[in-house]
Order: sequence, then C-alpha cells, then structure tokens
Amino acid sequence: MAVAAMKPAASRAIVLEPAIRPPPAHAPDGAICRSVRVVTFLDLDILQTHDRKASFFLCPGCDVATGGPLECGATLGENGGMSQTPPAPSPLRSIPVADLAREDAANELAALQDEIADHDRRYHQDDAPALSEADYDRLRRRCDEILARFPNLQTAERRSQSLDVSSTTGFSTLSPFRFIPLADLKREDAANELAALADEIAAHDRRYYREGAPTISDADYDRLRRRYEDIEARFPNLQTAERRSQRVGVSPTTSFSTLSPFRFIPLEDLKRKDAAKELAALADEIAGHDRRYYQDDAPAVSDADYDRLRRRYEEIEARFPELKTADSLSESVGAPVASRFAKITHSVPMLSLANAFSDEEVEEFVARVRRFLDLPEGVPVTFTAEPKIDGLSCSLRYEQGRLVSAATRGDGQEGEDVTANVRTIGEIPHRLSGAGIPEVIDVRGEVYMSGADFRALNARQSEAGKPLFANPRNAAAGSLRQLDSAVTASRPLRFFAYAWGEASGLPADSQHGMVKTFARWGLPTNDLTVLCHSAQDLLAHYRMIGERRATLGYDIDGVVYKVDSLDLQRRLGFISRSPRWAIAHKFPAERAVTELLGIDIQVGRTGALTPVAKLAPITVGGVVVANASLHNEDYIAGIGGDGAPIRDGVDIRIGDFVTIQRAGDVIPQVVDVVLERRPTGAVPYAFPHTCPACGSHAAREENESVRRCTGGLICPAQAVERIRHFVSRNAFDIEGLGDENVQMLFDAGLLRTPADIFRLHERTDDLRQAFLAQREARALQREAETGKARKTVLTEDKRQFLGVDNLLSAIEGRREVALARFLFALGIRHVGETTSKALARHFLTIEAVLAALEAAAPGRPGEAWLRLLSVPGVGEKSADDRAELNARQRVALRDIHGTDRAVLAALAQARAQMPGAAFRQLADVPDVGEVAAGSLCEFHAEDRNRTLLKALLAQVRVTPQAASVASSSPVAGQTVVFTGTLERMSRDEAKAMAEGLGAKVAGSVSAKTNILVAGPGAGSKLEKARALGVRVITEDEWFDLVS
Repeated sequence: MAVAAMKPAASRAIVLEPAIRPPPAHAPDGAICRSVRVVTFLDLDILQTHDRKASFFLCPGCDVATGGPLECGATLGENGGMSQTPPAPSPLRSIPVADLAREDAANELAALQDEIADHDRRYHQDDAPALSEADYDRLRRRCDEILARFPNLQTAERRSQSLDVSSTTGFSTLSPFRFIPLADLKREDAANELAALADEIAAHDRRYYREGAPTISDADYDRLRRRYEDIEARFPNLQTAERRSQRVGVSPTTSFSTLSPFRFIPLEDLKRKDAAKELAALADEIAGHDRRYYQDDAPAVSDADYDRLRRRYEEIEARFPELKTADSLSESVGAPVASRFAKITHSVPMLSLANAFSDEEVEEFVARVRRFLDLPEGVPVTFTAEPKIDGLSCSLRYEQGRLVSAATRGDGQEGEDVTANVRTIGEIPHRLSGAGIPEVIDVRGEVYMSGADFRALNARQSEAGKPLFANPRNAAAGSLRQLDSAVTASRPLRFFAYAWGEASGLPADSQHGMVKTFARWGLPTNDLTVLCHSAQDLLAHYRMIGERRATLGYDIDGVVYKVDSLDLQRRLGFISRSPRWAIAHKFPAERAVTELLGIDIQVGRTGALTPVAKLAPITVGGVVVANASLHNEDYIAGIGGDGAPIRDGVDIRIGDFVTIQRAGDVIPQVVDVVLERRPTGAVPYAFPHTCPACGSHAAREENESVRRCTGGLICPAQAVERIRHFVSRNAFDIEGLGDENVQMLFDAGLLRTPADIFRLHERTDDLRQAFLAQREARALQREAETGKARKTVLTEDKRQFLGVDNLLSAIEGRREVALARFLFALGIRHVGETTSKALARHFLTIEAVLAALEAAAPGRPGEAWLRLLSVPGVGEKSADDRAELNARQRVALRDIHGTDRAVLAALAQARAQMPGAAFRQLADVPDVGEVAAGSLCEFHAEDRNRTLLKALLAQVRVTPQAASVASSSPVAGQTVVFTGTLERMSRDEAKAMAEGLGAKVAGSVSAKTNILVAGPGAGSKLEKARALGVRVITEDEWFDLVS
C-alpha cells in the first residue's frame, strides 16, 4: 500500500479527543489513528492509506508497526476525504452494570446509543465496519443490561430495539431534547420536544402517504411515535386536539364520494363550519350504507370504501370534539333494526373492530397493547390470528345448552330476531354437547355461504328467472333475513363461531381455549385460527392467509388479531365502538388504469397550491373515481420529499395513462405512470409560479414541498377563507356571517380585512344593496328552476332588511371578545385553539402578548440557524460556539457543506442567527414551543399585519383571560407522581384515573409535587419526596383518598 503525504495546515482543530494511551514514537503528529485517538477535523496532516478490502485507513506509523488494517479507526468517504473516528468509549464503560448509579447509567446509555448509532451507520450505510461483530454485540448487550436494570431510562430511540439504521442518520434533530431520558425531561422541554415531534411526524406522514417517498425507515418512524406517546403519557396536559399519537397516516385529500363539497379538503385545512357540514354529509352517507348493508343486504360500496368513510368521520370528530353528539356514529355499530323483524336486545353489545391497513399499524397495535399493560421487556403477549369471514354477524343464545334465540348484530345494541331461520342451518347445533357448558352463553360468529354454494344458488336463481346475488355475503345476509324460514332452509348457509357475549361462566381462560371449547361442544370453528407471539408472527400468518385466499372456498376480507389471555382482554377494555385487545387487518383494495385529462390547481386558506388530477372516470373498488390529489409539484416531477426519485423518476404528464389505487386511508392516489401508453406529444407539466386566484407570486419555503401564494389577504382564495375563519364559532362567532354571506360581502367590496366587519354600520346602504342583490339572484334562480315567475315584486319602500339589522346587531355584540378567541381568530399558522389558550393563560392581556411579540420578533431564529438544527445529530447545545462537535455531527456537516471551510462558515452564520432570550421565553410558554413562537414572530414582524392589528383593536375590546374554576375532586389541581410497582392497576390505568380526577401526573418528583404514590420497590423518587417533604401514600391509601 502506498503512502501519500500532504503539508500540515495551520488552522486549529475543532476537536482534540484525549489520548487513551501515548502515541507510538513512529506515529507522525496529527495522524488519525485509533491507537493515538487524536482527531484533527479541520486539519488533515496526513493523507491516510486506504485498504479497500478492509475499508480502513492506516496511518504510516500503524502501517509500519503492524502492517494490518485494524489499528486505525478512520474510514474513507465517497469523495476521498476522511470521516470521523468512532466515538470515544465512555469513562464509565469499565464499571459493572450492577455498580452503576442511575445518573451514571443515563450518561453511559447516551454514550452507548451514540456509539451504536455510529457503528450502525458505518456497517449499514458506509459498508465500512469499525469494529468486530463480537465487540458490537458487547455494546448492545451492555445497552440492554442497563435498560433492564433502569427501565425508566428507556426512550423512543431505544437502540436495543433497533436492528438497522435508517436511510438518514438516526432521528431528526429538530429538538435538542431528543436524547434526554423521559424520566429526566422537564415539562417545558417536553412541550418543545412534543411540538418538534408533532411537526416531524406530520412531515414524515406527508412524505410517506401523500408523496410516496419516505425519508426514514419504518423503525425510526415508530420510535418517533413512541417517543411522542411516552411524552404525552407523562405530561397529559400537553395533549392537543391534533394528537399525533391517535393518528395513523395522513388524512386523505381526495374525495370519497360526491355528496360533500368538502371531501377534497385535507383534515388540517378543514374549518369548523365546513367540518360540521362534512360530518352531516358523512353521517347521512354512512347511515345509508349501513341500511343497505345490514337491512337491504345490497351494499353500494366496497368494505374498504366504507372503512375510509368511517375513518374520515372519526378523524373530524377527533379534531372538532364539540361537533360530537349523543347519536354520533362513532358510538354506534351497524344499522337500526328493520321493522319487519322482532327485536332482541344484546345483553352484551356486539361491537365492531378497529382496522389496520399496513404492517406498521399491526406493529403499533402490538406495541400499544404492551404499553397499556405496562409490560416489561421479556414478558410475552400471545395473540390469536383468524380469517375475517365476509358474512353476516350473528349471536346464538344457549340456555342450559339449548338454542333459545338468535339475533343479527343490528346496531350493536339491538338486533333482529332470526331464531327460526338460524334453526334451519345444519351446522348450528340446537343443543350443545360435552362438558363445561355454562347455564347461559351467547355464542357469536359469522353466517356465510361458500363459493361453490353461491354459484349453485345463482344458477338456480337464473333458471327460475330471478335476480342474481352480487356476492356470497349478500346471498348469505339475504337468505338469513327471510320472513319465510322455508326459504332460508333452501339456502346452503354455514357458520363459524369465534366469540361470545353474555356468559354465566367460561370454561377456558384464553381466546384460543374458548374457540377449542366451542368445537368440543359441536359448534363449527375455523381451522386457520392460530396462536402468535409477536407482530412478525401475526404478519406471517396474514401473508399465508392472503396466499391461500383464493383457494379457501369462502370469502374473507382480512385477518383478525386478538389478545389471547381473557384476563388481559378485561384489563385492556374498550374504546368507543371497538375493543383495545383486537384489530382487523384488512386486505388491500384493487388498482385501475385511466387517462389523466388535466391538472387543476386549488388554493387553500393558507395559500397552498395543491394540484388535483382530473381523470377519465373509472370504477375502482366499486366506486367511480374522477379526481385524485397529486400532492405537490415535486410529486408530479417524480421527486420525493427527500429529493430522491419516486416512480423511478418518471414524471406525470397530461395525457398519460396512470395507475390509480384506492387502499387504506390513502385514496385515491396516482401510484404510477404507464410509460408505454404515453402520447408522443406529451410535455412535462409546468407547475405555475403565480397564484391562479390573484396572480401573486407563489413561493416555496426551504425544506417545504408546498408552493404558497404570497398574496395574503389580497388573494381572494385566502382573504375569504381567513375572514370565514375570523368569524367562525371558536373565534369571534358572529351569527349571520356564514360562508355564503362572507363571499357575498367580499364580492361586493365591503369586506377585505377583519376590521371591515366592524365598519359595516358605516355603509348600511351598500350593505342593503348587497343583500338585495343576493335576494334577487336567488329569486331569479328559483324562477329558472321552476319555470314560474314571481307573483309580485316588492317596491323599494316596502322592502325589509331584517337580515341586515340582525347582522349589524350580531356584530355589535362581538365588539368584546376573550383573549384566546381573539388570538385564534387571527389565523396565524401553527397557532390553533390550544396554543391560543396557552398564550392567554400565560400573558392574560393582549397588551402583554403584543409586548412579548415586540420583544421576541427581533430575536427569532434565522434560516441559517434552522438549517443547522435540521442536520441529523446537531442540536442547539452542539450548535453553540462553546460546544465541541462529535464525530457523527462533523461527518453530517461535511456531507452537506463539502469542505471544512464551508462548515466553519455555516456554523458562524448559524450562530449569528441564534434565537434571542425573548424568543426563547416565548417558546418556553407551556403548549407554545418554537414552531408556534416562530409563526407568531413572523406575523408580528410583517408591517401590514401590525397595521391590520392596530385597525382591528381600534374596533374591538379584548377582555383579559378569566380565572379558572377549581374542581371538587380531592386531588384536582395537584401534581401526583406514581413510583414503584403498582399491584392493583397498571401505570397507564393509574395515570388515567388521576387525570380523570383533575390531577396532573408527573414523571419525576420536584418541589411542585403534592402526592407521591409509592408501591413496592420505590427508589430514588421516594427518597427525594421525603427530603422535600412531599406527601407519600401507598396504593391502597390512594384508592381510599379518591374513592
């Protein structure tokens, strides 16, 4: 191997790691060598020799001394430069795990995670491992041993659970708190971390679901979500209406049907009034489908489409909980009982199941079960997996072993009495046989028809000149719900038993045991029901069932997973209309190819330009699709969110034939282009750089894939929507200024800014003319529709304008508004209801808010600072000029900036744009965070926004924040900490109980802690509580206190 040298540079090194042993006498000064541990990041004194086979460098000294490749730790990058050495071992590495104090364990764990991440990157990405597999295994074992001894040090980044490294280096570093163990995280830091995680997860959701271009691995994404949920669980008062932990994927941006004009609007852009209309439309639509499915046995949409409607409905309810009513569909299952059958009330409701559409959702289900039960690592959870039969749910009631009644699911509470018809099904025993039969048991299962029997039945229908059944499910449902049981008897119906309702006693303590007992009693059960012990086992069974699906002889639409232990099922309980302990993993829907006729650009309230594909109508999954979202200009160009090609870099052009997919909650979407059918004259689509609504420039922010109109309030598409938001129910709530009237007044030139609303009384004549024109237009439209002319037209002196008078009166009644409503009404990006309320609680008056913005705006972080923090592995602390960069950070920065000089320049520029003290104070307000603080400062820094505020405040009075009212609960308003082993409830159950009583649950003891509930094994928290004089009680005393 040849050795080349270069002249030593004069500039200083950024890092000089302490030597762990004296350098050999023959080693040149500045050599990057493991035996010396001297790292000169900026000064490369010697161009190392590279052994391509071993993927290591050798400094001349090591080469001479050993002739082997393992003495030196540096590796060669793609550009020929040198990358970092592995992180130095922690000084705590030699201490046995049993002797580690908790604080030292936290530091050692952080060091281990950095080392493991570095070696993962070297092994999986650089293909240049820096140590042997045995040494690497020792690092991981030590990490696992520390986590086993100190389980509260587990974080979302747990390396012990990671077997790979993502395509990016570890986790995004938007937050400097990512590597702080959860137990050590302060509330203020947790708020910032939660906001950063929410933004990261939303961005990854967008890239994965909308752009089809994920930038991190599934494992890394799951760790982000777990970190988010862990923080929410520890700091429950930080939860928001947009809780990411309850979200899976992104809300669809395309229509499910044409019943609602708001079906295209992404959930995050949906206004409350539009959401109410969309919710009503969805309720009607879902109720109609329920009726066709459960009563008429003639479904009009596929199961996948129905599930998407349900999911859209529930997501809107979750975002606008005030729209949820007592008769919400999220609390119901099925459809009301048809009047032609007698009713049977289910003693135990027949609920539905939550759905999963991806492997990740199944893995999250398993993880969610373990989190809720607070199960330590190593404690197994067993699941059953069974085919999801596509038939009609039915409950069979046996008393003293005899079949006494049978009922359909109905709405989950009441079903139809189909006892006589069920007695005709040969597979269902009229009397159970065997031992252990309880006095009362409701056996539940699925009535279905096999494929062969279905085809034979349709052949008989055809011969008799009767209508054919669409599918086996419809045939089974129609046959079971016949008024004449003789007709049912002539139909070859079958039954699978898989569950139960009311039971006076259970002969088994597991789901699998109960199903086996059913078989012993003479009930038919499914042979493909198996036990699984991990998410991987569940998914393997799912794929096996999918492969055999066509040969089963009966229809299935997925696989159902259930926690096997009945004791764990009881602990897990239920949420809304489904159990926590079960989930249905649905099979994907179908695809279709159609022509792209055009691309429309829609402008949202925030100015986002969204391309929508106009398609030649085609039926996919039983529904006609004519539109699909194209997400953004990069997606059209074949570029993913990380800049990497998607669809092999193939762009989308008007005239192309494209593949449309409707599966899961991402529907419909353009997933591919059929290049063989591309027209010869098709040209690349030129995404507009001007707003189609106002002609203003449309710009893209750095690190954003969305192009936005810069017109603001001068843009009709934005101005109208912003005024609608301003007058919405949770903002100024001005009655009479609905969507139609806002548009009408805007078109009439009477509204341009929110302040114009409160000056309408000065333009009463113009206002009446606008309403008159609206009234006249409606009358003319009615004449055109009916073909009948008006009998009379009122003269001007007889016209009344009650609508104008009522509107002006409503406006006058809103000249006083609460601070939180006022802030929310401004429509500032990232400042929703939760943040507005947090600002109001903290500052109390509008004057204090504006003063804080005035002070914080000059110190808001600049783009260079934000760019630096977006570099993997670089956080605020490491970006500080007094901090030393570690090896991973140096490589990440050099990869971006190319040269050492450029890195130094970028660091200097970023540090000059660090956030100021006033900005940090604003960001530290609970439930605000840096993202919202940045948006507030950007808003206040704009001259025209300050002018708008001044004009608005001249018209209205903002009332101070009202004092909160305390609860009567004995622990309301108090801070409670749980420690040690809880014997009567899990940690999640304890937190839920305390929060339900109005208490705040913290994860660590401080001077603000009011009560410490200590179970067996309580350690440092108990000692600290006693030292601080905190009230300490046992778990039994806790129940006595709150009972």
